[in-house]
Amino acid sequence: MRYDKGRKDASRSRIMEVASHRFRGDGIAASGLASIMSDAGMTNGAFYPHFQSKADLVRESVASALETQSQQLQQALASGGLELAMAMYLSPEHRDHPQTGCASAALLPEIARQPPETRGLYTEKLLTLVHQLAKDLPPHTRDPEGVALGVFAALIGALQLARAVEGTELSDRILAAGADAARALTLPRQKDEAS
Repeated sequence: MRYDKGRKDASRSRIMEVASHRFRGDGIAASGLASIMSDAGMTNGAFYPHFQSKADLVRESVASALETQSQQLQQALASGGLELAMAMYLSPEHRDHPQTGCASAALLPEIARQPPETRGLYTEKLLTLVHQLAKDLPPHTRDPEGVALGVFAALIGALQLARAVEGTELSDRILAAGADAARALTLPRQKDEAS
């Protein structure tokens, strides 16, 4: 039986939405196609008209999650600048809901083991985020892209550590320390006294 394009697009979107949540919440390796398709309300056979393989689904799901993150970053920067973006990223809510959060913080070790096409697309989407943040840094910033990379590294690392430790007190301290470290990267550098 053939379905119209709108229904096929809706099915594909549903598969990607479920997969994106599953991958970020449970990990790529722990997320089987059968469970993804079941959660999407479809049979396993309905997968292949949309994707050639799980690797294709991973690539497209990660790209979609990063596009959504880019939109959220743009909104946060427009509404409250870097402080709001950092506060939202290192919030207890974001820490406690990896399935709807940052794909980088949830999946970096697994993304590193994906095929070159997936890693290349991830790199492209990450650089989009870096450039967005770099444009919003203070005007005195000497190397905006380098600082933005450092800020992302501090934020992602802090979120990963905060998720890994047991107990919210230490986890909350890690979130606060990560925000302080990221913020420090955006401050003007002190001139080297030897100069």
